[in-house]
Amino acid sequence: MAEQVFPTKGNLINTKKSLELARLGFELLDRKRNIIVREMMLLIDRAAEIQSSIDGCYAEAYLALQRANVAHGVCEDIAQSVPVENGLSLSSRSVMGVEIPLVSLEAQPVELSYGFMDTSALVDEAYIKFDRVKKLTAELAEVENSVYRLATAVNKTQKRANALKNIILPRLTSTVKYITDSLEEKEREDFSRLKVIKTQKNASRKENT
Repeated sequence: MAEQVFPTKGNLINTKKSLELARLGFELLDRKRNIIVREMMLLIDRAAEIQSSIDGCYAEAYLALQRANVAHGVCEDIAQSVPVENGLSLSSRSVMGVEIPLVSLEAQPVELSYGFMDTSALVDEAYIKFDRVKKLTAELAEVENSVYRLATAVNKTQKRANALKNIILPRLTSTVKYITDSLEEKEREDFSRLKVIKTQKNASRKENT
């Protein structure tokens, strides 16, 4: 549906400019959506890989813990000696204006925090495997949160693109056509009027001669 504007050449020029800007905006939004979707699909694949690794590591870690428990009893005292992780830091990066998180776990050599007198290699194995699970979990948290934020951005971008494509562009296109048709009709009317006036003048001259 055309906007109710007065059909003048000035309004035609302004509406054409608005139409070009709307088309450019749609192209940019479509390009942004495609880039975000591509990045999101890569992260989804990466999340599946990490999740698979975590599942395998958890299975190995719990099996190692069960063996340690069998050999030494419940390892609760040993678990209490493990220090709290303080090496986690957060930052972010931008993908087409979308801020996604970067979770960094400071790389440190595995240091056993318990004594060796009442433990064995079975406890060490469980500790090392759970340390690996911790690092993978931090990485998975980063990727899954990034996917969520990108998916939200895709949804918003798609809504804006749809509004341009289905509402604004058709309306501006219709308005340009309405103004163009109105101006052409006015030109035809003016031409016909001038032709009639010219004919009347010529007839008047003939009568006077």
